[in-house]
Amino acid sequence: MDETLTLNPAAVRKAITPKTKCVLPVHMCGSMADMDALVAICKENDLLLLEDACQSIGATYKGKHLGAIGDAGTFSFDFVKTITCGEGGAVLTDKKDVYIKCDGYSDHGHDHKGTDRGAETHPFIGYNFRISELHAAVGLAQIKRLNEFLEIQKRNHSQLKNILSQVPEISFRKIPDPAGDSCTFLSWFLPTEEITRTVVSEFKTQGILPGNFYWYDNNWHYIRRWDHLKNAAALNHLHPDLKEKIIQYATKDFSASDAVMSRCISTAISLLWDEEQLKEKGEKMVAVIKKILNGQKVAV
Repeated sequence: MDETLTLNPAAVRKAITPKTKCVLPVHMCGSMADMDALVAICKENDLLLLEDACQSIGATYKGKHLGAIGDAGTFSFDFVKTITCGEGGAVLTDKKDVYIKCDGYSDHGHDHKGTDRGAETHPFIGYNFRISELHAAVGLAQIKRLNEFLEIQKRNHSQLKNILSQVPEISFRKIPDPAGDSCTFLSWFLPTEEITRTVVSEFKTQGILPGNFYWYDNNWHYIRRWDHLKNAAALNHLHPDLKEKIIQYATKDFSASDAVMSRCISTAISLLWDEEQLKEKGEKMVAVIKKILNGQKVAV
């Protein structure tokens, strides 16, 4: 990955082998991957392009909604997403065969033809990945409010970014299409890992760390602390070939990504902040960062 916090297209090109079937960008923290470059790579190599847009619903890339650019896109509606129905997700596609397969796969392989569920056939094995009707009803109501939520996020994101911009040493995440950012998070960088760690530690001491995520040391979203994956720790039997592939992650070189993530803090943008709360939060963050950069001890 690079400072978009998503796939680096140059690294994708280098990773392609004759066995490669699909490229899967994850549109992290409200923003997007470089989709022009990834679409071109997939066309050149006859690969599927599957978008994980779970954290970026409502975001766009050059006028097209994320999740609707590749062969299919996925969304999540759990309790920390921009819109939520408690749990569940969705697959978005304009390909009829993909739709039919997803529809059956999520419901025990049923073909959903006719009005008698007991008479439906099963063209393939499926699983119970269905969202409940109650959750779906909540989700439909939430979708109607998506534009309202995005407007609030963008306003709060802009105001917080203006406050943090007072610190010249702070740089911000590279956004391939700034106009399309859903502004779920404001992701920013400090000059070194050491400075970033000190700021994170002082945020914690000052009680202002909540809402600020240092993914590098977090067990969410970044591979460095994923020992369960690296050790292939599973409650079910893993096929030896699969296990062999999984444990390779324990020795892979992620130094290029580490160099980015070790300096990155992502601040979640709340829909509930009022102007005074936002200003207070930003100013407290800036005060800590400036004093750390100046080598001063921050008073508790």
